[in-house]
Amino acid sequence: SPHSTPLQDIRNTVGNIPMEWYQDFPHIGYDLEGKRIYKPIRNKDELDMFLEKMENPDYWRTVQDKMTGADIKLTDEQVDLVHRLQKGQFGDVHFNPYEPAVDFFTHEVMIHPVTNRPADKRSFIPSLIEKEKVSKLVHAIKMGWIKPRKPKDDTPTYYDLWAHEDPNSILGRHKMHVPAPKMKLPGHEESYNPPPEYLLSEEEKLAWEQQEPAERKLPVVPQQYRCLRAVPAYARFIHERFERCLDLYLCPRQRKMRVNVDPEDLIPKLPKPRDLQPFPTTQALVYRGHTSLVRCLSISPSGQWLVSGSDDCTVRFWEVCTARCMKTLPVGGVVKSVAWNPNPTVCLVAICVEQSVLLVNPCLGDKLLYGATDQLLESYAAPEEERVQPVQWVTATGEEHSKGVRLLIQHSKAVKQVTWHGKGDYFASVVSDNSNMQVLIHQTSKRWSQNPFRKSKGLVQCVLFHPIRPYFFVATQRYVRIYNLLKQELTKKLMTNCKWVSSMAIHPGGDNIICGSYDSKLAWFDLDLSTRPYQLLRHHKRALRSVAFHRHYPLFASGSDDGTVIVCHGMVYNDLLQNPLLVPVKVLKGHVMTLDLGILDVLFHPTQPWVFSSGADGTVRLYT
Repeated sequence: SPHSTPLQDIRNTVGNIPMEWYQDFPHIGYDLEGKRIYKPIRNKDELDMFLEKMENPDYWRTVQDKMTGADIKLTDEQVDLVHRLQKGQFGDVHFNPYEPAVDFFTHEVMIHPVTNRPADKRSFIPSLIEKEKVSKLVHAIKMGWIKPRKPKDDTPTYYDLWAHEDPNSILGRHKMHVPAPKMKLPGHEESYNPPPEYLLSEEEKLAWEQQEPAERKLPVVPQQYRCLRAVPAYARFIHERFERCLDLYLCPRQRKMRVNVDPEDLIPKLPKPRDLQPFPTTQALVYRGHTSLVRCLSISPSGQWLVSGSDDCTVRFWEVCTARCMKTLPVGGVVKSVAWNPNPTVCLVAICVEQSVLLVNPCLGDKLLYGATDQLLESYAAPEEERVQPVQWVTATGEEHSKGVRLLIQHSKAVKQVTWHGKGDYFASVVSDNSNMQVLIHQTSKRWSQNPFRKSKGLVQCVLFHPIRPYFFVATQRYVRIYNLLKQELTKKLMTNCKWVSSMAIHPGGDNIICGSYDSKLAWFDLDLSTRPYQLLRHHKRALRSVAFHRHYPLFASGSDDGTVIVCHGMVYNDLLQNPLLVPVKVLKGHVMTLDLGILDVLFHPTQPWVFSSGADGTVRLYT
């Protein structure tokens, strides 16, 4: 064709491939010698393009060759060809689409046929293939595989819209239809010939007429007629029909839907207690010896020794498995709190007596252990310069030392609680005061005390150290504040929803705490969930004095003034999406109510599923 590109233009030998493959290369293909064809340098920006468009008269007929990347100016013939193709005409100028048609098969009969082929033989022989097909179809019809077409049914079809309707969801108005109350059928008194006892006497008739229509027992006065023909028209007929119609259309008929709930379904499905064993069920031992109420208990980390403090001004040390009193330590004051050091390598008990905390070495069990404890305390070297402390650390003198007292930490006011940190070096004490000096933290190894709080946030009831992280829990009357000891800031403030918190215990995992209160409620907090209680348990009848968690088993217990210990199963799951399961499993009784007080302290054994309780009756009881 004359419009094809001249031969020297077929320089690029890469063939029919997408030219985008060469986009990131400086060349655009290879010529016949195999040398690279480099792209022309294109560094025109939009402004250059615009200027060229304005100044170059041939800009409109310049196109870029995809194969070589060069700009080519179209000739006049090429421009004409483009125009023709755009209009939908033929590319060749000389082609005439409207030439006269040659009428090959004309109406005139010619001498010679257009084609002179002899006819096929198959055109006049019956087809064998067709015969085979027909015989197959006949066989299929005989066998009943092919059914002849059914005649079309021309009767119009109607659909029943409600045929497949669910009988329970019939249209609302039909469903809610309340049938009209039926009228009372006439009785003997309406009869035209009632029995004589139904007929009224003159006085009764007078009384009936004087009554209000609503108060009358009978709607009509019974009357006697000889026969049915003698009965006159009923005077009140239209009146009664009209009233009946009024009743029907003014009656506010409404269906009261009763909610049928099985009361069993409202009770939460809790597992049976016997599936949640082991938990303490029976009273095994009673530790007798105190002559007044036993306020506080603590147990050694090994679980072999128990210490109890009482209002009879003594502290007693017991052997757990035999209930034998190993030692009695007179301390000269009411014992408010005792705490055994949780560190198993140290044998040391902290005791709150009036205005001081005594650190006592009970000298029980392994001689190496309590000997090493004494050596540890004696190895303390006082610092050169005296530091100002909120309390005084005093080393015990001869007589006290022989009893086992090693150190006295003397406070300015009465001390009501002492608690150890899990590592066993630090302990905290709570003072009965309403200033900012209520809570003090002491370090035994350095004999150093500090006051962590600048200002008072209310009356502190009790404090606790977090078992794993550096958090410190402070319970006031209504709130529990959680402080971060490292950052020295308030982390959380829990609303207990109780009027007066009495005690607090923390789950060994550290994410759940329970608080007992004097308004007989026990609040379980999930610290990851909310600052409000996850559950409030109201199992006790009277004030709760003490709550405790078991270190290994999913158990917690609460002791109350009603003289019972309630043991609950409290399972905390590792899966954060699953809420804790709290199930009360056992009510333990045994303590005698004294001075309107019941149980003052509860405590779990460190390893066994046993619980100790101390009561106002002067006994300590072990339930196993």
